[in-house]
Amino acid sequence: MNILIIESEIYLAQKVVSRLLDDGHNCDFVESPNIDNLTKDYDIILLSTSLPASLCKTIIRRYNDSIILLLVSYISDETVTDPIKEGAKDYIMKPFIMDELVRKIYHYRECKSLRKELQTLREYLDFQFNSVDTAGSVLPTTFPLLIETNSQISADKLAFELSRKLDLQMKFISLSSDKWQKQVNERFNGILYLTDFHALKKSSKESIIRIIEEKKAILVSLENEEDFPYTKVDFHKDDEFMLSNSIMTINDYVKMMVLSYQSKYPDTELSKKLGISRKSLWEKRKKLGIEKKK
Repeated sequence: MNILIIESEIYLAQKVVSRLLDDGHNCDFVESPNIDNLTKDYDIILLSTSLPASLCKTIIRRYNDSIILLLVSYISDETVTDPIKEGAKDYIMKPFIMDELVRKIYHYRECKSLRKELQTLREYLDFQFNSVDTAGSVLPTTFPLLIETNSQISADKLAFELSRKLDLQMKFISLSSDKWQKQVNERFNGILYLTDFHALKKSSKESIIRIIEEKKAILVSLENEEDFPYTKVDFHKDDEFMLSNSIMTINDYVKMMVLSYQSKYPDTELSKKLGISRKSLWEKRKKLGIEKKK
Protein backbone atom coordinates (compact mmCIF):
# COMPACT_ATOMS: atom_id res chain seq x y z
CA MET A 1 0.00 0.00 0.00
CA ASN A 2 0.98 3.62 -0.52
CA ILE A 3 0.80 5.40 2.83
CA LEU A 4 1.25 9.08 3.67
CA ILE A 5 2.12 10.10 7.25
CA ILE A 6 1.43 13.72 8.15
CA GLU A 7 2.85 14.24 11.63
CA SER A 8 4.80 17.07 13.30
CA GLU A 9 6.34 14.75 15.94
CA ILE A 10 9.32 13.53 13.95
CA TYR A 11 10.33 10.74 16.34
CA LEU A 12 6.82 9.24 16.28
CA ALA A 13 6.60 9.57 12.51
CA GLN A 14 9.94 7.80 12.06
CA LYS A 15 8.76 4.88 14.22
CA VAL A 16 5.59 4.57 12.15
CA VAL A 17 7.47 4.76 8.85
CA SER A 18 10.00 2.17 10.00
CA ARG A 19 7.30 -0.30 11.02
CA LEU A 20 5.27 0.14 7.84
CA LEU A 21 8.36 -0.19 5.65
CA ASP A 22 9.17 -3.45 7.43
CA ASP A 23 5.67 -4.64 6.53
CA GLY A 24 6.40 -3.97 2.86
CA HIS A 25 4.48 -0.73 2.33
CA ASN A 26 5.56 2.43 0.50
CA CYS A 27 5.63 5.41 2.86
CA ASP A 28 5.92 9.17 2.45
CA PHE A 29 6.32 11.46 5.43
CA VAL A 30 5.73 15.21 5.78
CA GLU A 31 5.67 17.42 8.88
CA SER A 32 3.48 20.28 7.71
CA PRO A 33 2.27 19.77 4.16
CA ASN A 34 1.87 22.30 1.42
CA ILE A 35 -1.47 21.24 0.05
CA ASP A 36 -0.46 22.14 -3.51
CA ASN A 37 2.44 19.68 -3.33
CA LEU A 38 0.23 16.70 -2.42
CA THR A 39 -0.24 15.31 -5.91
CA LYS A 40 0.23 11.54 -5.40
CA ASP A 41 -2.52 9.06 -4.67
CA TYR A 42 -2.46 7.19 -1.35
CA ASP A 43 -4.34 4.19 -0.02
CA ILE A 44 -3.90 5.25 3.61
CA ILE A 45 -3.28 8.66 5.18
CA LEU A 46 -2.23 8.96 8.82
CA LEU A 47 -3.16 12.52 9.68
CA SER A 48 -2.13 14.32 12.85
CA THR A 49 -4.86 16.63 14.13
CA SER A 50 -2.26 18.88 15.66
CA LEU A 51 -2.39 20.64 12.29
CA PRO A 52 -4.76 23.60 11.92
CA ALA A 53 -8.36 22.39 11.65
CA SER A 54 -8.85 24.10 8.29
CA LEU A 55 -5.81 22.29 6.82
CA CYS A 56 -7.03 18.92 8.16
CA LYS A 57 -10.40 19.53 6.55
CA THR A 58 -8.79 20.42 3.22
CA ILE A 59 -6.62 17.27 3.25
CA ILE A 60 -9.58 15.05 4.12
CA ARG A 61 -11.61 16.52 1.28
CA ARG A 62 -8.71 16.22 -1.15
CA TYR A 63 -8.26 12.52 -0.33
CA ASN A 64 -11.90 11.55 0.05
CA ASP A 65 -11.23 8.20 -1.66
CA SER A 66 -8.37 7.29 0.72
CA ILE A 67 -8.62 5.71 4.16
CA ILE A 68 -7.79 8.48 6.63
CA LEU A 69 -6.86 7.63 10.22
CA LEU A 70 -6.41 10.45 12.70
CA LEU A 71 -3.44 10.64 15.10
CA VAL A 72 -4.79 12.62 18.06
CA SER A 73 -3.35 13.87 21.34
CA TYR A 74 -6.75 14.58 22.90
CA ILE A 75 -10.38 14.07 21.95
CA SER A 76 -12.57 17.02 21.04
CA ASP A 77 -14.96 18.10 18.30
CA GLU A 78 -12.07 19.75 16.49
CA THR A 79 -9.67 16.79 16.65
CA VAL A 80 -12.08 13.86 16.21
CA THR A 81 -15.78 14.59 15.68
CA ASP A 82 -15.50 17.18 12.91
CA PRO A 83 -12.79 15.34 10.88
CA ILE A 84 -14.81 12.11 10.99
CA LYS A 85 -17.87 14.02 9.78
CA GLU A 86 -15.72 15.24 6.88
CA GLY A 87 -14.77 11.68 5.92
CA ALA A 88 -11.96 10.41 8.17
CA LYS A 89 -12.55 6.76 9.13
CA ASP A 90 -11.21 6.50 12.69
CA TYR A 91 -8.71 7.85 15.19
CA ILE A 92 -6.01 6.53 17.51
CA MET A 93 -4.83 8.24 20.67
CA LYS A 94 -1.16 9.12 21.21
CA PRO A 95 0.83 7.47 22.57
CA PHE A 96 -0.32 4.27 20.87
CA ILE A 97 0.94 0.74 20.47
CA MET A 98 2.26 0.24 16.95
CA ASP A 99 0.45 -3.08 16.57
CA GLU A 100 -2.85 -1.34 17.28
CA LEU A 101 -2.20 1.20 14.52
CA VAL A 102 -1.30 -1.57 12.08
CA ARG A 103 -4.45 -3.49 13.08
CA LYS A 104 -6.60 -0.46 12.27
CA ILE A 105 -4.87 0.01 8.92
CA TYR A 106 -5.53 -3.58 7.84
CA HIS A 107 -9.06 -3.55 9.25
CA TYR A 108 -10.13 -0.51 7.25
CA ARG A 109 -8.33 -1.70 4.13
CA GLU A 110 -10.26 -4.97 4.32
CA CYS A 111 -13.54 -3.11 4.91
CA LYS A 112 -12.91 -0.93 1.86
CA SER A 113 -12.05 -3.97 -0.25
CA LEU A 114 -15.23 -5.76 0.87
CA ARG A 115 -17.37 -2.70 0.10
CA LYS A 116 -15.93 -2.54 -3.41
CA GLU A 117 -16.52 -6.25 -3.95
CA LEU A 118 -20.08 -5.97 -2.61
CA GLN A 119 -20.81 -3.04 -4.89
CA THR A 120 -19.44 -4.97 -7.88
CA LEU A 121 -21.61 -8.00 -7.05
CA ARG A 122 -24.70 -5.84 -6.59
CA GLU A 123 -24.14 -4.17 -9.94
CA TYR A 124 -23.60 -7.58 -11.56
CA LEU A 125 -26.86 -8.91 -10.10
CA ASP A 126 -28.74 -5.81 -11.24
CA PHE A 127 -27.22 -6.29 -14.70
CA GLN A 128 -28.23 -9.97 -14.79
CA PHE A 129 -31.75 -9.31 -13.51
CA ASN A 130 -32.37 -6.19 -15.57
CA SER A 131 -34.18 -8.06 -18.35
CA VAL A 132 -36.10 -10.36 -15.98
CA ASP A 133 -39.66 -9.22 -15.49
CA THR A 134 -41.07 -10.21 -12.10
CA ALA A 135 -43.35 -7.19 -11.76
CA GLY A 136 -46.24 -7.85 -9.42
CA SER A 137 -44.71 -11.05 -8.06
CA VAL A 138 -43.55 -11.11 -4.45
CA LEU A 139 -42.59 -14.17 -2.43
CA PRO A 140 -44.39 -14.69 0.90
CA THR A 141 -42.33 -14.52 4.07
CA THR A 142 -43.52 -17.91 5.30
CA PHE A 143 -41.07 -20.79 5.15
CA PRO A 144 -40.47 -23.33 3.79
CA LEU A 145 -41.77 -22.44 0.33
CA LEU A 146 -41.50 -23.81 -3.19
CA ILE A 147 -41.26 -21.86 -6.45
CA GLU A 148 -42.63 -23.76 -9.43
CA THR A 149 -41.27 -22.06 -12.53
CA ASN A 150 -39.99 -22.46 -16.06
CA SER A 151 -37.42 -19.71 -15.51
CA GLN A 152 -34.61 -20.33 -13.03
CA ILE A 153 -33.31 -16.77 -13.26
CA SER A 154 -36.77 -15.41 -12.41
CA ALA A 155 -36.83 -17.57 -9.29
CA ASP A 156 -33.35 -16.28 -8.45
CA LYS A 157 -34.51 -12.68 -8.71
CA LEU A 158 -37.55 -13.30 -6.51
CA ALA A 159 -35.37 -15.02 -3.89
CA PHE A 160 -32.82 -12.18 -3.87
CA GLU A 161 -35.57 -9.62 -3.47
CA LEU A 162 -36.92 -11.55 -0.47
CA SER A 163 -33.48 -11.91 1.13
CA ARG A 164 -32.94 -8.15 0.85
CA LYS A 165 -36.38 -7.44 2.26
CA LEU A 166 -35.75 -9.68 5.28
CA ASP A 167 -32.06 -8.69 5.53
CA LEU A 168 -31.01 -12.34 5.56
CA GLN A 169 -28.03 -14.08 4.01
CA MET A 170 -28.70 -16.78 1.41
CA LYS A 171 -26.92 -20.12 1.07
CA PHE A 172 -27.07 -21.70 -2.40
CA ILE A 173 -27.38 -25.47 -2.70
CA SER A 174 -28.01 -27.53 -5.82
CA LEU A 175 -30.00 -30.65 -5.01
CA SER A 176 -28.35 -32.35 -7.97
CA SER A 177 -25.08 -32.28 -6.00
CA ASP A 178 -23.95 -35.33 -4.03
CA LYS A 179 -23.24 -33.08 -1.04
CA TRP A 180 -26.68 -31.49 -0.66
CA GLN A 181 -27.67 -33.44 2.48
CA LYS A 182 -24.56 -32.34 4.38
CA GLN A 183 -24.98 -28.73 3.21
CA VAL A 184 -28.65 -28.57 4.20
CA ASN A 185 -27.95 -29.96 7.67
CA GLU A 186 -25.12 -27.53 8.43
CA ARG A 187 -25.91 -24.85 11.02
CA PHE A 188 -27.13 -21.75 9.20
CA ASN A 189 -29.48 -18.95 10.25
CA GLY A 190 -30.20 -17.43 6.84
CA ILE A 191 -32.25 -18.57 3.84
CA LEU A 192 -31.45 -21.93 2.26
CA TYR A 193 -31.93 -21.58 -1.50
CA LEU A 194 -32.32 -25.07 -2.95
CA THR A 195 -32.44 -25.54 -6.71
CA ASP A 196 -33.10 -28.62 -8.87
CA PHE A 197 -35.81 -30.02 -6.63
CA HIS A 198 -37.33 -31.56 -9.75
CA ALA A 199 -34.15 -33.63 -10.28
CA LEU A 200 -34.67 -35.64 -7.07
CA LYS A 201 -36.31 -39.03 -6.87
CA LYS A 202 -39.54 -39.26 -4.91
CA SER A 203 -37.87 -40.72 -1.81
CA SER A 204 -35.28 -37.93 -1.76
CA LYS A 205 -38.01 -35.31 -2.14
CA GLU A 206 -39.81 -36.75 0.85
CA SER A 207 -36.57 -36.73 2.80
CA ILE A 208 -35.75 -33.09 2.14
CA ILE A 209 -39.33 -32.02 2.86
CA ARG A 210 -38.88 -33.49 6.36
CA ILE A 211 -35.44 -31.90 6.81
CA ILE A 212 -36.54 -28.35 5.93
CA GLU A 213 -39.71 -28.37 8.02
CA GLU A 214 -38.26 -25.96 10.60
CA LYS A 215 -35.87 -24.13 8.29
CA LYS A 216 -36.06 -20.89 6.31
CA ALA A 217 -35.86 -22.65 2.95
CA ILE A 218 -36.79 -21.81 -0.64
CA LEU A 219 -36.93 -24.69 -3.11
CA VAL A 220 -37.08 -24.29 -6.88
CA SER A 221 -38.58 -26.83 -9.25
CA LEU A 222 -38.91 -26.71 -13.03
CA GLU A 223 -41.95 -28.95 -12.90
CA ASN A 224 -45.20 -29.13 -10.94
CA GLU A 225 -44.91 -30.64 -7.46
CA GLU A 226 -48.34 -31.85 -6.45
CA ASP A 227 -47.33 -33.37 -3.11
CA PHE A 228 -45.43 -30.42 -1.63
CA PRO A 229 -47.06 -29.79 1.80
CA TYR A 230 -45.93 -26.19 2.42
CA THR A 231 -46.38 -22.84 0.67
CA LYS A 232 -46.12 -22.94 -3.13
CA VAL A 233 -45.63 -20.07 -5.57
CA ASP A 234 -46.37 -20.60 -9.26
CA PHE A 235 -44.28 -18.37 -11.52
CA HIS A 236 -44.33 -19.31 -15.19
CA LYS A 237 -43.41 -17.11 -18.13
CA ASP A 238 -45.13 -18.09 -21.35
CA ASP A 239 -42.45 -16.41 -23.45
CA GLU A 240 -39.51 -17.81 -21.48
CA PHE A 241 -36.98 -20.02 -23.19
CA MET A 242 -34.43 -21.26 -20.69
CA LEU A 243 -30.84 -20.91 -21.80
CA SER A 244 -27.66 -22.05 -20.15
CA ASN A 245 -24.53 -19.93 -19.91
CA SER A 246 -22.62 -22.63 -21.74
CA ILE A 247 -23.28 -25.09 -24.56
CA MET A 248 -25.44 -27.91 -23.23
CA THR A 249 -24.99 -31.57 -24.01
CA ILE A 250 -27.80 -33.30 -25.90
CA ASN A 251 -28.73 -35.28 -22.79
CA ASP A 252 -28.82 -32.15 -20.61
CA TYR A 253 -31.00 -30.40 -23.19
CA VAL A 254 -33.41 -33.34 -23.43
CA LYS A 255 -33.59 -33.59 -19.63
CA MET A 256 -34.32 -29.87 -19.29
CA MET A 257 -37.04 -29.97 -21.94
CA VAL A 258 -38.68 -33.10 -20.54
CA LEU A 259 -38.70 -31.74 -16.98
CA SER A 260 -40.04 -28.40 -18.17
CA TYR A 261 -42.80 -29.61 -20.48
CA GLN A 262 -43.83 -33.13 -19.48
CA SER A 263 -46.70 -31.70 -17.43
CA LYS A 264 -47.88 -29.70 -20.44
CA TYR A 265 -47.66 -32.27 -23.25
CA PRO A 266 -48.41 -36.00 -23.44
CA ASP A 267 -45.45 -38.25 -24.32
CA THR A 268 -46.55 -38.66 -27.93
CA GLU A 269 -46.50 -34.92 -28.57
CA LEU A 270 -43.41 -34.31 -26.42
CA SER A 271 -41.36 -36.93 -28.27
CA LYS A 272 -42.48 -35.43 -31.59
CA LYS A 273 -41.36 -31.95 -30.51
CA LEU A 274 -37.99 -33.38 -29.44
CA GLY A 275 -37.61 -35.17 -32.77
CA ILE A 276 -37.34 -38.63 -31.20
CA SER A 277 -39.59 -41.66 -30.99
CA ARG A 278 -41.78 -42.36 -27.98
CA LYS A 279 -39.59 -45.39 -27.24
CA SER A 280 -36.48 -43.20 -27.31
CA LEU A 281 -38.16 -40.79 -24.91
CA TRP A 282 -38.88 -43.70 -22.54
CA GLU A 283 -35.22 -44.80 -22.80
CA LYS A 284 -34.04 -41.23 -22.11
CA ARG A 285 -36.21 -41.07 -18.99
CA LYS A 286 -34.70 -44.29 -17.71
CA LYS A 287 -31.10 -43.29 -18.56
CA LEU A 288 -31.34 -39.77 -17.15
CA GLY A 289 -33.37 -40.71 -14.07
CA ILE A 290 -36.39 -38.60 -14.99
CA GLU A 291 -39.50 -39.66 -13.11
CA LYS A 292 -42.75 -39.31 -14.98
CA LYS A 293 -45.59 -37.66 -13.11
CA LYS A 294 -48.54 -39.95 -12.59
